[in-house]
Amino acid sequence: MIDLATLIAFTLTAGAIVLSPGPDTVLILRYALNSGRRVGFATVLGVQIGLVGHTLLAIFGISLIVASSPVLFKTVAVLGAAYLAWIGIQGFRGTTLKFDSTGPAISAQKAMRDATLCNLLNPKVIILFLALLPNFVDPARGSVTGQLIILSALLVVINVIWQAPLAWAADAVRGWLSRPRVQKVVNYSTGAFLLLFAGLMLWEHLILS
Repeated sequence: MIDLATLIAFTLTAGAIVLSPGPDTVLILRYALNSGRRVGFATVLGVQIGLVGHTLLAIFGISLIVASSPVLFKTVAVLGAAYLAWIGIQGFRGTTLKFDSTGPAISAQKAMRDATLCNLLNPKVIILFLALLPNFVDPARGSVTGQLIILSALLVVINVIWQAPLAWAADAVRGWLSRPRVQKVVNYSTGAFLLLFAGLMLWEHLILS
């Protein structure tokens, strides 16, 4: 249904977005540091529940947008490229992650609920589903809904691969991520990749089409 090249491109792009500093990462580390691994894993689960919610919205919304008209698809594609460029530029602005390890302990239920709401209301994730996923969907290759489910499932897998170890080794990872040199390498490398991919998307949808 989705060709291998598209899956690889989506994996690299989504991976760069997941690795870029964001509220989900900070929340996972903060709750894991304050309340232990169990609560940290509950926070990771809450993030994935939020992604499932975005997936359902995409299935009932983006599917109609993608199938409606080439003009709308091109518009959404350009918005997706602009979004990638914006996220990429942020990587060169020296964003610094700050973690609060002195807050009160919380329950796993609260951690999961907070993480779900954080993800559902995160503009980065909202725009990712509204403007980025359509660039990797090809109606000619079969069910748009099926393709969205596959891409969303892959995004969840990428999230878990990155976030679960953060919850498991919060103390060590917190110190590592807090190093200015490490943050600079992560920010610059993911930023450069996202800017490159944004340029390729604009080339495909504005120049070649």
